[in-house]
Amino acid sequence: MKLKKILAAMTAMTMLMLGGCAGGSAGTGTANPSGDASLQKVLDSGEFVLGLDASFPPMGFTDENNNIVGFDIDVAQEVCDRMGVKLIKQPIVWDAKEEDLNAGRIDCIWNGLSVNPSRAEAMNLSDPYMENEMIFVVPANSEIKGIADLSGKTVGVQTGSTAQEILEAADFFSTIHETPLEDNVEALRQMEMGFSDAVFMDSVVANYLITSNGKDFVMLEEGLEKEEYAIGFRKNDQALCDEVQKQLSAMKADGKLGEISTKWFGSDVTTVK
Repeated sequence: MKLKKILAAMTAMTMLMLGGCAGGSAGTGTANPSGDASLQKVLDSGEFVLGLDASFPPMGFTDENNNIVGFDIDVAQEVCDRMGVKLIKQPIVWDAKEEDLNAGRIDCIWNGLSVNPSRAEAMNLSDPYMENEMIFVVPANSEIKGIADLSGKTVGVQTGSTAQEILEAADFFSTIHETPLEDNVEALRQMEMGFSDAVFMDSVVANYLITSNGKDFVMLEEGLEKEEYAIGFRKNDQALCDEVQKQLSAMKADGKLGEISTKWFGSDVTTVK
């Protein structure tokens, strides 16, 4: 009987350690898994290292003064201020983001990280904080008016992104020519120069770039998939994930998250509870 109790306790502990931030004790800041020093490590060092693709406006990007700015950056800065630690913004190669995370070079991936099953398996994801849609962008004078018109065309997409995964899984993928590029900004630049006919990307990014830069681009009404953004932590870093989630919930409740969202998007588009 005693052995059964020990085995039951071990099983419960294993489940707790493997459980993601979303759906676990998210936002409570309590009941950390045994041996999980993720939060204490950040508090002791006084630094929270955020990994990002610094070419992903408006979530996180390098401005004309070479400063990394964006919606995610502003939110993370507020979270760090409330935790009493310094935010370190660390640009990474997006295609190698999981390697940087698991090697301990960063504490999280926070930069328009789309949720999908493979990422949920590889990382401890926060609750989603924003919705997004994967769409096609074309020049305003393009003959492409819908997905059917993409046949035989060249489509740019960011390497290592969920956009690339979704595009390659589409039933029409064999009819197009894919051009993988380092980031969305470069993909749009290549299209503007005539090296591709369309770009498949996040609607959040497309909206911002078209509106803020006055680009003569349009988004096709037909998209492929809706997504959600979350923050990615190492699989067993439950305590740190919970603390960030707790701060986000507090920011939603006191209006600070809505204030930051309005600055970047004109209204509160966040989905934090």
